[in-house]
Amino acid sequence: MRVLSLGLAGLALSFACSQPASAQYWYDPMTPETMPYLGDTRPQAAPSSRQLVSFSPQYAPGMIVISTRARRLYYVTARGQAIEYPVGVGRPGFEWSGTKTITRKAEWPSWTPPAQMIKRRPDLPRYMSGGIANPLGARALYLGSSLYRIHGSNEPETIGQAVSSGCIRMTNDDVIDLYRRVRVGTRVTVM
Repeated sequence: MRVLSLGLAGLALSFACSQPASAQYWYDPMTPETMPYLGDTRPQAAPSSRQLVSFSPQYAPGMIVISTRARRLYYVTARGQAIEYPVGVGRPGFEWSGTKTITRKAEWPSWTPPAQMIKRRPDLPRYMSGGIANPLGARALYLGSSLYRIHGSNEPETIGQAVSSGCIRMTNDDVIDLYRRVRVGTRVTVM
């Protein structure tokens, strides 16, 4: 059952009319479990700009929820509402799920590939200072004590794909927007 006040309904109508056809599902309440998914295949999620969407009211404002199936990150702004961002996720064999908290935030972070990654890719640099060529992009949000991060990317064409070693990739514009909204201690649920 959907109940909208006239003001919110007008806002939703004007928002929907100003968005491309693919973004007009704003009215549908979504949860990570109801995101589009095609059987056992891992669909390519076409990157699109962030948007305000209806969202499951079970998640508290300020939380981040990531649907790896849909390749979307949701920042919950209010009960039943979230900002949706397209993301890149871990490739087969590097998927993970669980709940973490953001333990650190960094602008234009440096990157030191972990030993496991160096073993798989000996051609990688052992250290890279922050900057536009850095694979972590413009911002990084560190997840617990793990090696995983939500970060920007110097490869925006990978957003919507499953190609990372488990990190959640965003466009630099989107990660800067998210970075401004969250703080250390923010809860992150990955499904």
